[in-house]
Amino acid sequence: MTVSINAVSPAIAGERLDIQMSSVGVSVLLADLETFLETGQVPPELQPYRFLLNKEVRQALGSKANLNPSASNSLMNDLLQSTNGDRLLHLLQRLIIGSTREDLATAISQAAQQPEGLSLMGILRHYPQAQLKIDLEAAIVLLAQMNQSQQAIEKALEQTLTVPTLPFRHPLDPAAPGTFEVQQQTLAFRDWERDRRISTDLYWSDQHRGPLIVLSHGFGADRRFLGYLGEHLASHGFTVAAIEHPGSNLDWLAPLLGGRWIPAEQRSILPTSEFIERPRDVQFLLDELEQLEQRSDRFADLFNTKQVTVIGHSLGGYTALALAGAELDLESLRTFCNRVDQAGLTPADWLQCTAADLPNNLPVLQDARVAQIIALNPAIGHLFTSASLAQIQIPTIVLSNSEDTITPPIHHQLLPFEQMQTKKYLITALGATHLSAGTPNTLNESLFDNAFVRERRSGETEPLRQMLKGMSLAFAQQLTPEAANYRPFLGAAYVQSHSTRDLKLRFATDLPPELVTRLKHLEDIHRAIVASPRISTILAAVPIQLEMSRITEKWLLLLALSAVSLAPRRRSTERDERATRSKVAS
Repeated sequence: MTVSINAVSPAIAGERLDIQMSSVGVSVLLADLETFLETGQVPPELQPYRFLLNKEVRQALGSKANLNPSASNSLMNDLLQSTNGDRLLHLLQRLIIGSTREDLATAISQAAQQPEGLSLMGILRHYPQAQLKIDLEAAIVLLAQMNQSQQAIEKALEQTLTVPTLPFRHPLDPAAPGTFEVQQQTLAFRDWERDRRISTDLYWSDQHRGPLIVLSHGFGADRRFLGYLGEHLASHGFTVAAIEHPGSNLDWLAPLLGGRWIPAEQRSILPTSEFIERPRDVQFLLDELEQLEQRSDRFADLFNTKQVTVIGHSLGGYTALALAGAELDLESLRTFCNRVDQAGLTPADWLQCTAADLPNNLPVLQDARVAQIIALNPAIGHLFTSASLAQIQIPTIVLSNSEDTITPPIHHQLLPFEQMQTKKYLITALGATHLSAGTPNTLNESLFDNAFVRERRSGETEPLRQMLKGMSLAFAQQLTPEAANYRPFLGAAYVQSHSTRDLKLRFATDLPPELVTRLKHLEDIHRAIVASPRISTILAAVPIQLEMSRITEKWLLLLALSAVSLAPRRRSTERDERATRSKVAS
């Protein structure tokens, strides 16, 4: 099944499109399609296909990545010349029958330079050939992804993990602010050997105790992303270091999108080396804090670097797992990334496939100083195998959100959790999205209405963050004499007590066999859909609801995510970086 789109001529391309679906053809003015995007009115010629042209498709087709035109040319060139760019072109060649890599690269580059931003319609408008044929079945795979199984995942998790409990009551409230005054200071450390500047926000109080806690942000974020956890834990007496990873933070991506010149070796969206350098950033920070503690009266006895809890989100979750002992399996990763079909890749898959270019002689990233970890929506996928996950021997908490389209729950958290052999806890947030665990004022509000990255509003996900405050405090307390007093908060009753009608929180220490079977079945269905040359046959055999309201176009997301993932912030000066400020946690 194909859709043929014929532009009248290059000179007037985009005025009229001849669309052929199976044996039925219609001729449609591009202006009519644009009217559909603006008003939602389906042109008369497309009325037979109005069941496909719903509100969600309209929003997906009309969504744009707002790139700086002065930077878009170099950004597109660098992307298309990279390994991920090669995979992108391979995917688009599967979607657009008979297309050439040169024509696709031209269309993407020209569309990206338009003032209105990069969009699917813009790419079609700038495709240089007169005839364009789109494989509708491959497009279904790209658009549907695993969204057809989100409701099935939520239903399976709720049915299996819900535990009948009485209303949770306890004299302690670990989610409430502590009584200690929180001090905060930003320090910058220079790793001359690796040529990296590691900025870190420190949170502490005068009554410090327990393990040092390190916060690791995800791709395209910064050290503020989990700042609310830093303040909360410090108000209870813990010292917290929120690290910033210079090769995958917001500042790394800003020059790519802002039009400033940067050296060619620094133009990669996600450098392959980040999968090694991120854990090394944490190791370097621990070394520096230990030395600072010894030579500074101000920071004397402040950092318990011999007993560390790492809390990481997304790519920071990978960082925590690597430090805990999980080893990258490049052979497995390369097999996955080099497969013929690419349409089923998620955003995290595109990012993790960057690691496939690492050399075989990988360094040891495990750090014995790390005593326990919390991985929030970690990017696992094919970075780790069951054998490498089994190497983790320290207590681990994993958070998985059912509506996460960036790191989908089945193969990035749920099945990997089942493969872990250590003392482990799983929190599932039914209805939460990828960034739901982040500090609200660090998120760009455009994400809440964005078709590429559909995030739930901060007010809707506040119960999750309240629960994470209590859970992270109780977890950190397990390394202190207060462990027994806080153990009741590491259980189903406490987690479920924070649930709302639209955000159901569940807890488990193991996945029941019947749930694992159902999850593997859903994964098999997705894999079969992606691999099948006749998608319609699969759709006829498997009951699937295509909910395109949560679609993420992965190839465009890599360009758009960094531009919209965080709210704009004032660039700090060197003096600001070292400023000390105190506040009372509230």
